[in-house]
Amino acid sequence: MLAIVDYGMGNLRSVWKGFAKVGVEARVVNTAKDINAAGAVVLPGVGAFRDCIGNLEALGLAEPIKNSIRVGKPFLGICLGLHALFTESYEFGRYKGLDIFKGKVVRFPEIPGLKVPQIGWNTINIKRRAPVLDGIPDASSFYFVHSYYVIPEDPSIVAATTDYGLEYASMIWKDNVFAAQFHPEKSQAMGLKILKAFGDFVKSS
Repeated sequence: MLAIVDYGMGNLRSVWKGFAKVGVEARVVNTAKDINAAGAVVLPGVGAFRDCIGNLEALGLAEPIKNSIRVGKPFLGICLGLHALFTESYEFGRYKGLDIFKGKVVRFPEIPGLKVPQIGWNTINIKRRAPVLDGIPDASSFYFVHSYYVIPEDPSIVAATTDYGLEYASMIWKDNVFAAQFHPEKSQAMGLKILKAFGDFVKSS
C-alpha cells in the first residue's frame, strides 16, 4: 500500500486522484502505524516549512517517515515535501528539517522581471535519468508554485534543474528517495507519467 501522508497541509485529494488515474493504489493516512505498515510513502505539501515540520512532529509522523526512508521504502516528496527532506529552511526564520539530505531551503532573490512566487508552467533540465523520469523528454513542462528552493550540499543527488532567474534543483533522487519541486498531480500528462513511474518503481522494489 502506498501511503499519502496527511499532516494538515497539501493537496491530498489531487495527489490521490492522480495516482488513481494511473491505476496506482494509494491511501491517505495520518498515523505512525499506517506509515509503518505502508510499502511506500508520499509526502505532499503546500504552505510554510515551519508549519510542515511542526505538524509532522506534533502528530508523531516525522520519525516514522525518516525510518521508512532509512529502511529503503520508496519515497516521493512533492513541493514542500521536497523542502522537508533538507537540513534547514530560512522561510520566516531558521527552522530544522528532517535532515535526510544536507542542504538548505532559501527564497528566490529579487530579480527584475520575475515574480516571486513562481506560479505556472516551467521546464525541467534532466541531469540524471531517475526511474520516475522514465518516458519524460528533456525540457518537459511542469506546474510550479513556490517562493523557496533547495540547495543540496551534494550536487550528485540532483536529477533535474529548472531556470527561474537562476538554475536550481527541481528534482532530487538518491536510491529510494525521489522529490520534486513541481506538482506532478497538477502537471497533466507528464505529471501523471511521473506518478505512474513511481508506482512502477514501488512494485519493482
